[in-house]
Amino acid sequence: MSEEVIRKATEHFEKLVREQLKRVEQMKQEPDWLDFSKLKPIIIGACGGDGIGPHITQHAVKVLKFLLKEEIDSGKVEIRDIEGLTIENRVKVMKAIPDDVLNELKKCHVILKGPTTTPWKGSPWPNIESANVAMRRELDLFANVRPVRVPEKGIDWMFYRENTEGAYVLGSKGINITDDMAIDFAVTTSQGSDRIIRAAFDYAKKNNINKVTVVTKANVVKATDGKFLSIAEKIAKEYPDVKWDDWYIDIMTAKLIDPARQSSFRVITAPNLYGDIITDEAAQIQGGLGTAGAANIGKRYSMFEAVHGSGLKMVDEGREGFADPTSIIKAASMLLNHIGFTEKSTRLDKALEICSQYEKKITVTGRDTGATGEEMAKYIIETLQDSNLDQKWQSYQ
Repeated sequence: MSEEVIRKATEHFEKLVREQLKRVEQMKQEPDWLDFSKLKPIIIGACGGDGIGPHITQHAVKVLKFLLKEEIDSGKVEIRDIEGLTIENRVKVMKAIPDDVLNELKKCHVILKGPTTTPWKGSPWPNIESANVAMRRELDLFANVRPVRVPEKGIDWMFYRENTEGAYVLGSKGINITDDMAIDFAVTTSQGSDRIIRAAFDYAKKNNINKVTVVTKANVVKATDGKFLSIAEKIAKEYPDVKWDDWYIDIMTAKLIDPARQSSFRVITAPNLYGDIITDEAAQIQGGLGTAGAANIGKRYSMFEAVHGSGLKMVDEGREGFADPTSIIKAASMLLNHIGFTEKSTRLDKALEICSQYEKKITVTGRDTGATGEEMAKYIIETLQDSNLDQKWQSYQ
């Protein structure tokens, strides 16, 4: 075996270790949580992304402008359009997020983001990093938070997926040692694990939920997953009123679809890769990725997004107008809750459930067999205007 091959691999690994140790030191100095009650204006950046992203994002912005009309008029809230996060623009400068776009994002307090395209093997674009992964890293959005609710099945889940570590943060930094062998890396830190697990337990405590489930594969992946699980065990002792258990990722994917077990899960936290898997599975149980929104929370910045892809095929076929905006409108509801407008968020959640799960006066199919995204957004706004919304929602419970 060539000593030169080993030397280059060792140098590559050393560089990654130094980068991650630097990140650990930065986490030790991270700021306190942003206090939105002291901000005027609260700046919301609306970033459409690419593919169907701009089409569905515009509908979510309409809903936000409807709910926040008074706050916008008084200068308490400002909504800014941020363009340039398209795959074409990113490839042009060969960056996951162009510098000018990142600068504009950093001028905002919260971001509503449409889906973005990540190049795949065989795609016509160079292999640049995922914009989502880069944004989570650049803005330190460490908590990916996804709610899933299916009342008729007793499902009321809240997922806390670690966002800045695990296999994904180094996913583009693996190395082909030789033509016959490739190695990827995963990283888990005490600081990164502590803040995501603590966020899950805090949420459970504040919402009087007596259950947190920790998902790993610590029986096999002993160093990184083992660290995550051991830190969960320590943190759990600080929350004596919150019960907790742990499951391995393989059996957890089975139990999420087990009718006898589904209702026993409430708050679930997991490292990055496992969290990605089970939140997509959970969204499908709810009705598909088009029904799910996600929050990416940090102490200084937060980003809210649809959980599905950019739907390039829909655009190629001229169907972008029929893309379902439900997911990103759900994300807009989470944004409202995060910045302090909890009543408006709750009202929007109820309208979404009425429109997409119960009343279903119209249905978005992604094709001209169903409603357009614009029609769906209009339906949701009309439902928000209904003075009997609360009573109507309660009648379905």
